Amino acid sequence: MNKTIRRAAVFSLLLVLALLVRATWVQAYQAKALADDKRNRRNIMEQYAHPLGDIIVAGSPVTGSAETTSGDLRWKRSYKDGKLYAAVTGFSSQAFGATQLEGIYSKVLDGTDTRLKNPLDVLTGKSTKPGNVLTTIDPAVQKAGYEALGDKMGAAVAIDPKSGRILGMVSTPSYDPSAIAGDSAGKAWRQLNAAEEKPMVNRAIRQPVAPGSTFKLVVAAAALENKLYGSVDEPTDSPNPYTLPGTRTPLRNESASAPCENASLRTALRYSCNNVFGKIAADLGKEKVKEMAEKFGFNNDKQDVPVRAYASVYPSEMDKAQTALTGIGQFDVTATPLQMAMVSGAIANDGVLSAPYMVSKVVDANGDALDSYGDQEGRRIMSSSTAEQLRGAMVTVVEEGTGTNARIDGAEVGGKTGTAQRGKNNSEPPYAWFTSYAKDPGSGKEVAVAVMVENSDSKRGEISGNGLAAPVAKKMMKAALK
Repeated sequence: MNKTIRRAAVFSLLLVLALLVRATWVQAYQAKALADDKRNRRNIMEQYAHPLGDIIVAGSPVTGSAETTSGDLRWKRSYKDGKLYAAVTGFSSQAFGATQLEGIYSKVLDGTDTRLKNPLDVLTGKSTKPGNVLTTIDPAVQKAGYEALGDKMGAAVAIDPKSGRILGMVSTPSYDPSAIAGDSAGKAWRQLNAAEEKPMVNRAIRQPVAPGSTFKLVVAAAALENKLYGSVDEPTDSPNPYTLPGTRTPLRNESASAPCENASLRTALRYSCNNVFGKIAADLGKEKVKEMAEKFGFNNDKQDVPVRAYASVYPSEMDKAQTALTGIGQFDVTATPLQMAMVSGAIANDGVLSAPYMVSKVVDANGDALDSYGDQEGRRIMSSSTAEQLRGAMVTVVEEGTGTNARIDGAEVGGKTGTAQRGKNNSEPPYAWFTSYAKDPGSGKEVAVAVMVENSDSKRGEISGNGLAAPVAKKMMKAALK
C-alpha cells in the first residue's frame, strides 16, 4: 500500500470514528434535550394524541377534549362554560401553550407525569391515562359572581375563612379558552390580546389596584393591635379637615356632613372618614402599618393558590404625608380582590389567616391521590379581641353605614366599601370596592368575599362600592351560605 492510499484510509477511518462518537453522543447524552426541545413537533403530537385529563368542579369536569378533523394533532382541549371558569382553569392551547391550572398541572393532564406510570411503562415509553385536577370551587358561588358582574369590568373572590378554600374566582370580561385551543387559532389569539378590555388578564389575582377605603380595615387593625386606641368605640384625636403633615393640603371626607371629627373607629368605618384613618396612619408611622399589612399578606410575591398571585403592595419609601394617604388605601398601596378577601377572612376567622388555595386533590385515572391539599392550620395575625371588635364595626357598616346593599336576612354580614381614585389627577373613573364576610348562625357556614369593579356603564357620580360592588358580594355570599 503506497503512502497516499494509507493516509487516505487512516483519514477515512478517523471520519468514521468521529461519526460514531457523534452519533453515540447524540443518542446517549443529547436525546433528552432534543426530545424536550419546544421546536420538536413530535412532543406536541404526542401530547395531543390522546384526550387530556380534566379539571373538576364539584365532581363534574369543566374541561374536555375534542377530536380534530385536520392536521397532525388528533385532540384539542375543549371547555364547558369556558367564560365562566376561565379565571380558574386558564387555557391549554396547541399553539400558545398553557396557563394557570392547565399549565401548572400540564404533565398530569397529558399523562406524562412519571407518577402516572408503572415501571414497565417507563421502560417501554407506553402512554398512560392522564390524571385529573380537583378544585375547591363552588359552582353556585362562581356562577353568582359571574352573573352579578355581568357587563362590568372587574373581579371577585370568595373564600372559606376557616379553611382558606377558594369558593369562587371571577374576572370580567372573560373569554372562552376553546377559541384559542386549536393549532390554527392565531386570529382569535391576536383579537384577545389586542382587546382594550384585556379579557385574558385574571383581575382577581393578577391586577393589583388601589384598594381605597377597604384598606381602612388594615389600618384599624394596626391601631388596635398597637394600642393607639383601646377599642373601636373610643374617640380618636382626628381634626376635620385633617391637613396632611408638612403640607397645606386638607384630607377631606366624601360627605361634609358626616360626624368624622374625633370619630371612633366604628363611626369612622361606618362613614368612611378619611381624616381619621389618614391621621392614624401618620401617627402609627409607615413601619407599623406596613407590619400589619404584611401580616394580612401584602408584599408577598410568592402567594401561590396554586396559581401565583401578583403581590399586593404596601410601599416602603414615603414621607409622613404619603404615609397618611396610605391610610385611606391611596398613594402607592395596591391590592388584588384575593388579598382583600383575605383581609375580611382573617377578621371573620377570629384573627387567624388561613392560606387560600384552589386545588384540593390531584388524582390519577383511578382516582388515587397524587397530591392532596387539605386545610392547613391558619396563622394568627391579630388578637381575638381585635378581630371581634372589627367584626362588630363591619356589621355597623352594613346595617347602618355605607354597605347596606350587602344585607342578607338571617345572616351576620360585615363589610367595608371603598372608592379608589385612579389616573393622573383622578382623571379616570374610580375603582369601586367591597370586602365583606357573612355567617349563617343556623348552619354555621361562613364566607369572605371581595369585589372590585374597574369599569361599568354608571355615571362617575354614581360609582360607589355600595352601589356597584356590594350587590355582587351579596349574591356570592348568599350562594355560599346555601
